[in-house]
Amino acid sequence: MCGIVGYVGSRKARPILMSGLKRLEYRGYDSAGIALLTDTGLMLSRSVGKIVNLEAVLGDQKLDSCHGIAHTRWATHGEPNETNAHPHIDNKHEIALVHNGIIENYRALREFLTRKGVVFHTQTDTEVLVHLIAFSYTGDLTKAVRLALTQVEGTYGIAVVSVRHPGTIIAARMGSPLVVGLGNNENFVASDVSAMLEHTNRVVYLEDGEIATVTADDYKVTTIQNVEITPPISEISWSLDEIEKGGFDHFMLKEIHEQPDTLRNAIRGRLNHEDGVARLNGLNLQIEELRGINRILLTACGTSWHAAMIGKYMIEEIARIPTEVEYASEFRYRSPIVDENTVLFAISQSGETADTLAAMREARNRGATVLGLVNVVGSTIARESDGGVYLHAGPEIGVASTKAFTAQVIVLSLAANLLARMRQWSSQQGHEMIHAIEEIPSKIEQILANEDLIKEIAHRYYKANNFLYLGRGINFPVALEGALKLKEISYIHAEGYPAAEMKHGPIALIDENMPVVVIALEGPIYGKVMSNIAEIKARQGHVIAIATEGDKEIADRADHVIYIPKTYRLLTPLLSVVPLQLLAYHIAVMRGCHVDQPRNLAKSVTVE
Repeated sequence: MCGIVGYVGSRKARPILMSGLKRLEYRGYDSAGIALLTDTGLMLSRSVGKIVNLEAVLGDQKLDSCHGIAHTRWATHGEPNETNAHPHIDNKHEIALVHNGIIENYRALREFLTRKGVVFHTQTDTEVLVHLIAFSYTGDLTKAVRLALTQVEGTYGIAVVSVRHPGTIIAARMGSPLVVGLGNNENFVASDVSAMLEHTNRVVYLEDGEIATVTADDYKVTTIQNVEITPPISEISWSLDEIEKGGFDHFMLKEIHEQPDTLRNAIRGRLNHEDGVARLNGLNLQIEELRGINRILLTACGTSWHAAMIGKYMIEEIARIPTEVEYASEFRYRSPIVDENTVLFAISQSGETADTLAAMREARNRGATVLGLVNVVGSTIARESDGGVYLHAGPEIGVASTKAFTAQVIVLSLAANLLARMRQWSSQQGHEMIHAIEEIPSKIEQILANEDLIKEIAHRYYKANNFLYLGRGINFPVALEGALKLKEISYIHAEGYPAAEMKHGPIALIDENMPVVVIALEGPIYGKVMSNIAEIKARQGHVIAIATEGDKEIADRADHVIYIPKTYRLLTPLLSVVPLQLLAYHIAVMRGCHVDQPRNLAKSVTVE
């Protein structure tokens, strides 16, 4: 969600902090601010809107500060304005703080501090933190932060500086990611490694309940109970080039075109051709444990939930294991039936999604084996799960997920293959699927080569106000995902439905102004989908069909046809979703929308 950057060292802090904020823009935000420690005290600047607005406020001020913190805010408590923007400062203008997360008991803390004479200036929950730290301060800044946080309920990732402690940043985490970056005679604090990657790839991930005292040449990590610990140092494998646009107009378009390579990375070293079985050693499950699984839960949010739906179709059909898909945001509030015979997959690109993390913890408390399926190495879900699989999709900057979605689906196909081979499938059946998985990247390249046709279709319909997406079987979740992509980045109202459900209500919407995207692929229910198309055309609806290469009948039924190569039936979502990603992208561009940073959305939702 929000972004935090902190720097302490010998270089000028302002350009480092501003560059870090720009690398966090993809996370979504509505205001920004910076606090620098100077010889004359705290220099604070804040602005509404994009970081360029903050740069305009700063102007050409000559600031020699080598120590500061900065923030991009996504409003939760209090509207997005300059007053509510971070950093927040205490009434003595001695302490500045930036915060990601939500303080659930902020009203009680605010009432307590008000009775003690503290004056509040914002509508935010965050302001109570800086005043609580100031109230607890007796000369030791780390101790003051610790004492304050013992009274806090909720989630936080914070960075704190004080004019009384030049050269020191205090960072603390509870439920919101925070990383310490280790440089040469300089150190960094950030909510995401991308903010510091141009300066260092050596980082320390803070765990919940940990506090870091960071100076230019040292750092110390303690628990909130003041127990010193020695966390491991991790090295980031991503390069700076991977988080640049690489000649594309938008990160989203770049990431759509990266999918052949990201899927090759996701399957590399994970296919046993001799036995026709996937290798997923990270699951940390022995053969007998895999054979003994009798119930699987897949939990996720948003796009990851759609990937989970596809995973359910795969696992149930070929492994014959009862599989349920749960919205992570609902899971722990409905008293789910979970026991030691349940395996739960927590699916999240960032590995920090608050609802998914909470669902995983709830399942573990009830005795389940919890496995993570994440993209970000070292993320909280990755660290807290019993085992899991990394996607190896590389950094995904565009808020609307594309390459992480297909990486999730292909890893779920590997898991389905493994479970099927451990239970009932022959090596021949397994080999057929594995061979088809290997061909997916090159088939996506064929689809991408047809982008001009998709762009023409986008131009025909970019002014539409509503879209309907229809799919059946394993491609029903793709219809949901296509509709989500369109509404996320173009702000067009779009709905996904099982095609057979159209006549149970949505058909009332269809007229000459309604584009309908239909996933009409060869298979056992192809004839049923063709009947749905006939019903749409009878009501003057416009049909954009995603069809199987070589299908001549569809051209006589649909207004527009986008063909995808033939593949193993359960893998068709990996291909059918790509034209829908491109369609959404080009429509959004034609409507003048901010594709990579759509309004009101954040890349990583780290609060409930």
